[in-house]
Amino acid sequence: MFTREFWDERYAGSDRVWSGRPNPRLVEHVADLMPGMAVDVGCGEGADVVWLAERGWRVTGVDVSGVALERAQQHAGEAGLADRTSWLQADLVAGDALPGSADLVSAQYLHVPTGVFAAVYAAIAAAVRPGGTLLVVGHHPADRDTGLRNPRLSHLLFPPEKVTDLLDAGWRIDVAGTPTREVEDKSGNPVVVTDTVVLAVRDPA
Repeated sequence: MFTREFWDERYAGSDRVWSGRPNPRLVEHVADLMPGMAVDVGCGEGADVVWLAERGWRVTGVDVSGVALERAQQHAGEAGLADRTSWLQADLVAGDALPGSADLVSAQYLHVPTGVFAAVYAAIAAAVRPGGTLLVVGHHPADRDTGLRNPRLSHLLFPPEKVTDLLDAGWRIDVAGTPTREVEDKSGNPVVVTDTVVLAVRDPA
């Protein structure tokens, strides 16, 4: 499920996979930042990219799926943001590189195999320029009990320290938390889920 072929097939099989709304933790933690250059890792259909671009950021959306990127590019174009957005197909699990020197790097719910987690998230952190911000949001292991996560993939859920342990003394960690929020399950019933949230700022050079 970590391959380009898997994700291309998943996106091609539906008119829309995600909600089209920006991720709430991105909105919560980035709304007050000064716009600059941003990279959205695992951008999917581009909702976060569009939200950032609407607020003055110049954004590169990165995803393994070419189908997702085509949709994201169309979404940005329809919003009149083609000049503020660019797109890169990259497979971080396979070791592809990210654009560097970003003022903001966001990775929202990017769950990767345990064996490459450190390498992938080290590469994500390395894309942040000195003085820039890293935002990582994921599904916390507490979600195993909600019935919303695939039990066969529950080993991919991660706590904040799995990310913060990869950051050296050259980072200031502003948030390493596990906030909760309420969502609906497939039957429309409310369920409380737990997010992993890491917000860190790289020390200026």
